[in-house]
Amino acid sequence: MRFLIGFILCITTLAASAQDYYREKRWADQIIPGLVVGEAVWIQQKNEHKFLALWTEAENSRGAIILAHGRGWSPDFELYGVLRVKLAEQGYSTLSIQLPVLGGGAKIGDYIPTYGEAAERFQLSADWLKAKGFKNISIVSHSLGATMANQYLINSNDKTIRAWAFIGIINGLEEMFRIKIPVLDVYGGKDWEITQVGSSERRKQILKIEGSQQVVVPDALHFFEGKEDELVKVVVSFLDDISKRQTVVSPR
Repeated sequence: MRFLIGFILCITTLAASAQDYYREKRWADQIIPGLVVGEAVWIQQKNEHKFLALWTEAENSRGAIILAHGRGWSPDFELYGVLRVKLAEQGYSTLSIQLPVLGGGAKIGDYIPTYGEAAERFQLSADWLKAKGFKNISIVSHSLGATMANQYLINSNDKTIRAWAFIGIINGLEEMFRIKIPVLDVYGGKDWEITQVGSSERRKQILKIEGSQQVVVPDALHFFEGKEDELVKVVVSFLDDISKRQTVVSPR
């Protein structure tokens, strides 16, 4: 028993030390001085680490979105910077959050120990939005950020999370029977092979949830270069449809 407890503590310590907080700081140091749209906010975790989030408030907002980036990136990197601004322009306030990052050479599997910290960040972000008065919150996540959102949602009972849109997810979905909110699976017609191959199985899983959809954006690559407007249109259409179904009135 002592050996088991020691082993668990060792694994927990290794997982905590795996976080590359210095890399997060470098991202923040690059982003904040050049921030034109939105504002930088800092959200504190239980371990007292503060992670960066970019808050972009929409006029007459119909709801709020927690926007989650892919492996190793930042809340404002290319696609995510475009999405946080364009979604706000379409009426959805966005909180683009910094998820845990590892060193540049880290593989997808190396990120598994960070899923717990990612879940904490999703919940803290939802709490931050609720404190601002939002009751209609969605998650929009890309690539590995979608996998992290999946892990958060299967263990979360937060009723203010009303919908989940994932973009270019890189592996299968887990325990979808635990997720009761509508889901949008959107990927590019020229997306990574791993994303395209798993599409039929994902479709079987998500269509068990009322209001869920799977959409392919023709000719789009994994990061939707040049197809950002089409992606925004798909996401906004989905969120608007869900809002009508749930007859949720946003506080803003």
